[in-house]
Amino acid sequence: MSLTAGIVGLPNVGKSTLFNAITKAGAEMANYPFATIDPNVGMVEVPDKRLARIQEIVPAKKIIPTTFEFTDIAGIVKGASKGEGLGNKFLENIRQVDAIVHVVRAFDDDNITSVTGTVDPLDDIDTINLELSLADLESVTKRYARVEKVARTKDKEALAEFDVLKKIKPVLEEGGSVRSIDFNEDEAKMVKGFFLLTSKPVLYVANIAEEDMADPDSVDYVQQIREFAAKEGAEVIAISARTEEEIASLDDADKAEFLEAEGVTEPGLDKLIRAAYHLLGLATFFTAGGKETRAWTFKQGMKAPQTAGVIHSDFERGFIRAETVAFADLDQYGSMQAVKEAGRLRSEGKEYDVQDGDIIEFRFNV
Repeated sequence: MSLTAGIVGLPNVGKSTLFNAITKAGAEMANYPFATIDPNVGMVEVPDKRLARIQEIVPAKKIIPTTFEFTDIAGIVKGASKGEGLGNKFLENIRQVDAIVHVVRAFDDDNITSVTGTVDPLDDIDTINLELSLADLESVTKRYARVEKVARTKDKEALAEFDVLKKIKPVLEEGGSVRSIDFNEDEAKMVKGFFLLTSKPVLYVANIAEEDMADPDSVDYVQQIREFAAKEGAEVIAISARTEEEIASLDDADKAEFLEAEGVTEPGLDKLIRAAYHLLGLATFFTAGGKETRAWTFKQGMKAPQTAGVIHSDFERGFIRAETVAFADLDQYGSMQAVKEAGRLRSEGKEYDVQDGDIIEFRFNV
C-alpha cells in the first residue's frame, strides 16, 4: 500500500522543480508554460530513521523502505475546461491518486514568468479549484444523464447512485468541491468509485524563496494560503522547491551541513510526507529480520488481519495472530530477547488495532 499523490498548479509555480527534487527523476523544467505535457511519474522512498535502528538490533539481509508515488501533470490555466492552454484532458492522469498536492507560488522573482502577470496565491488557488470543479462537473453530468435513465426503471442501485449525483451536481455547478459535502458511509463508498478530483484531500505546498526557509510563516503569501486552507480543513507546508532540488543532490553529511546553514532541521520532503500521511490517516508498521527488514504503509484504524493483507492476501485470509513489539520498546530494551524478558512481546488477535511503529510477525495458515 503506497501513497499516491497528483501534483497540480499553474504553470511556472515550481511543480516540476518540486517533483524533480523529491524523486530525483529528472523531470523537465523550463521557464515557460506547459513544459510538462506528458505526465511524469516518480516513486520516492519514504525516509524513516526507525528502519536503521531496527536493522541495528535485528539484522536482515536488506532494508526496504515503504514508497510514495507522485504524478506531475501539465500546468493548469484559467479556462482549461474550455480548452485554454492544453485543456484539462491530462487531469485524467490523476483521477485515481489518493491526494492532491497543490503547489502555489509564494515568492517574488522577476526572472520567473507568472502566467497571470502577478503573484497572487489566492487567485491562483481559485483558478485551479474552479478548473478541477469544472472537470468533475463534466464527468458527473455525463454520468447523471446515464444513471437517470436507469433510475426511472426503479433499479435500486441506480436510484441510490442518482440520489448521490443529485447531491453532487449543484455543488460543482457553483464551483464547489465534492469533499465539502456530507455523505453517509454507503454514499462515501459510492463517491470514491467516481474518482472525482474534488473529492480528494488537498495538501497545499507554498513554494517559497530560499531566504524564507528558516521562517516561512513571516511570508505574507504563506499566511494567505494558511488562512484559506484552514477554512476547508486542508494541510499546508512551505517548501523552497529550488532549494530542495539542491538538497536532493547532496550526500548525507553535506545535506546536514546545508540544512544547518539554512536554519532548518529537516528536508522539505520529510515534511511533505509527514503532512500527507496525516492528511490521509496513514501510518507505518514493520517486519524485521531474516531476508529483509521492511516498512509497510497502512490506514490507521486497520485491524491486524487487514494489515496482514497489506503484505499478502493469504496473510489476511489465513490470519491466526500477530506477534507484536512496539518500536519504542525494541529501541529501549535493545534486543528481542530483552523485550521478551520484560514482557513487552504481545500476541494480538483479530480485533487488534495496529499502531504506528509496530514490528509484527504474522502467524497464518492457508
